[in-house]
Amino acid sequence: MNKYLSALFLFIIFLGIYYFGSFSKIPFADCVGFVLSAEKGIWETTASATSHFLYINTVIFIKNLTGINAIEASRFLVVSSGAATVSVVYLTVKSISKTEWASLVAAFVFGFSFSFWRNAEIVEVYTYNSLWVSLFFFSVIKSFIEKKRIYILLSSLFLGISLWVHIQNILLIPSLLVFLFYFRNEKKYAMASLLIFAALFSSLFILNISQGLPFKSPYSSDQGTWVEDSLKKSTIQYVKDFFQSFAYLIYNFNLFTFFGVTGILLLYKTNQKMFFVFTAGAVCVYGFSTFYAVSDNYVFFLPFNIIFALSIGYGLSSEKYTRLRKFSWVCLLIPVGYFVFYKVAFLTEKGKEFHTNKEYKGGLDYYVLPWMNNNVGILEFTIDKKQAPEPIDWMTISAVEYIKVLKSKGYTEEQIRKL
Repeated sequence: MNKYLSALFLFIIFLGIYYFGSFSKIPFADCVGFVLSAEKGIWETTASATSHFLYINTVIFIKNLTGINAIEASRFLVVSSGAATVSVVYLTVKSISKTEWASLVAAFVFGFSFSFWRNAEIVEVYTYNSLWVSLFFFSVIKSFIEKKRIYILLSSLFLGISLWVHIQNILLIPSLLVFLFYFRNEKKYAMASLLIFAALFSSLFILNISQGLPFKSPYSSDQGTWVEDSLKKSTIQYVKDFFQSFAYLIYNFNLFTFFGVTGILLLYKTNQKMFFVFTAGAVCVYGFSTFYAVSDNYVFFLPFNIIFALSIGYGLSSEKYTRLRKFSWVCLLIPVGYFVFYKVAFLTEKGKEFHTNKEYKGGLDYYVLPWMNNNVGILEFTIDKKQAPEPIDWMTISAVEYIKVLKSKGYTEEQIRKL
């Protein structure tokens, strides 16, 4: 089958999956803040660590262009970006492995991975960010495999654009620099590529400084001291974080984790230049995400998870795993695995206790299952003045403001509860 036709089918399949499982009501976390910004319709003019300039403005553009509300505009961008990223993962693996079944399996494994699937179901920035990051990886591999110089330029373009979505992507700069080092003989294209990235990166600082913000504003925030707190943990906590990162990895990729490791080793043997390009990015992202002092640090692993999914596909393409092709349909059972784990967790005392403690936002349903339909909403929680067993003021403040905006537009409390 034509690879682009396969990519289109994957896009349609995951577009349906993500839309079917998408949130019924605005979830907890940063979701309501993003929707509030889109609802106001005021263009974001600064690029700080938490403003997510390109994401917010893209949602507003979709909202203005189509006339749909902020919630549906956000849903469209998140879901379509998620489905598109799965297709790009497929195309990237196909470029390096030349193996159709391994490429399809890698795409399904990534599309069903908990962290990515969950973020394709809520109002967050991470699937849109993943799309740009995946295009960066796609261009890097195309540069090595097909020797087309245009991809050297596109690599810097896509990574540079991704910084305007999420500043975390500065962690991939070492990967870009190693990549350009290997193409240093293509002086014209390597230099142009570096200039493209430098222009996009420096524009973040120019934009903010022109509006009176400090130089460090693109990579800092006045909303928290998360980076500083990450350096103040105890040794025991660092160890716990390290093992927790492995738990995330296994929950995302289950038995396919083995093939991810195999793919890493295979790439080292067959293409060390490409290996070191991806290792430079993977180590930085994984290390930062592991020790970053936020409660939802699992989302920061997503650029690494894309790399690992590519590695899974490359590992499966090894000739010694050819016989596994007839069992490749097993990847379709990954959703069943989540449901089984969910049911088993309810049979344990700790599982029941955890569900009770977190029931205000859905309990185990929220933390174990990636789909979000029929979820508990932050707006109804706020309207009913419910109390959470942990601080969530940063969510409810945005919820209160959003409720006021909706009421000013004629919405009743009963209508708002359903949003």
